[in-house]
Amino acid sequence: MQAAEHIYIHIPFCHRVCPYCAFFKHTPGATNMRGFVEAVVAEAKLRLPKGAAPRTLYFGGGTPSMLSPTHLRLLVDGLRSHLDLDHLEEWSFEANPATFTRTKVRQWHALGITRVSLGAQSFNPLILKTLGREHKPEDIAASVNMLREEGGMRVNIDLMFCLPGLSLHDWRQTLEQTVALQPDHVSTYSLTIEPGTPFAASITVPPTEEEEVRSYSLAHELLTSAGYRHYEISNYAINDRERSLHNLSCWRGEDYTGLGPGACGTVCGVRYENAHDTTRYIASLAQGQLPPGSVEQLSPEQRRTELIALGLRTDEGIALSLVPPARHDVIRSLADEGLCTLSGGRLILSPRGFLLADEIVLQII
Repeated sequence: MQAAEHIYIHIPFCHRVCPYCAFFKHTPGATNMRGFVEAVVAEAKLRLPKGAAPRTLYFGGGTPSMLSPTHLRLLVDGLRSHLDLDHLEEWSFEANPATFTRTKVRQWHALGITRVSLGAQSFNPLILKTLGREHKPEDIAASVNMLREEGGMRVNIDLMFCLPGLSLHDWRQTLEQTVALQPDHVSTYSLTIEPGTPFAASITVPPTEEEEVRSYSLAHELLTSAGYRHYEISNYAINDRERSLHNLSCWRGEDYTGLGPGACGTVCGVRYENAHDTTRYIASLAQGQLPPGSVEQLSPEQRRTELIALGLRTDEGIALSLVPPARHDVIRSLADEGLCTLSGGRLILSPRGFLLADEIVLQII
């Protein structure tokens, strides 16, 4: 048992399963929601020592905002009975527009949630319909205003590009409408056709590399010109304080504890992943046992490779010492091409280098 400074809690429930999403999720169906909440608390007690004081807490999903006020209160009270949550630097909570009310937002604020990540994805109504989203474009602005007026919370807006039917003009409009709302943070992701999703069966022509480059470059141009710092390949923050501390910890390779069905964690070089089965998850923890899943001891070489791959995603880069001396000639060539800079013993990719991050990782590991 090890106290992790960062905790992720997976809430796998959605009103409707979006056709592009590959995360473990399902409709609540006949799930015993109280039993689910009690199981998450029980897992926290098995994985974390009494009184552990995390720096960040992240509720992801699925759709955490689907939790009723009663079940959310039971979950948080249960966590507080075992953990010290009074010194959190950041508490993030994922939500979909139009899935919460002012009453819920006031409760989130009272509980101590400081940051809400909205799964907006697009401001185009036809694209939202294609994505299986339940909200309308106007719901996004209403949700942002609600979060600020009732909770004074920091807001992230998630967006997707290279979507079926989304032109570059449409993408520009979505970016401009996002900037107009002045969120604290913006995340932009290219559509990835994940195996096993409905999109994998229906989309026979995936986005081209050229389309991805144009859309990525447009986001970089518009968001940075609006004052956002492009601090990670997919993420922009209006200033340093608004960066996602929880996600930064993962990109820096820090330990984190995952709770919930389908959640994974890495503690002291050991990575585990809970089985993607909510029923078995609840049953195991009701018997005082950790849920079924996989466990892997990471080798030093695996850890080094991950630190490179994750660190190069950020504008902090990586320590040059992680790169074998035999690859330093490659690094100098990359610098000559304007794909990276070397400063203070660190290797940092340029915005152009971000576009080639995966290829660069393979060249230097």
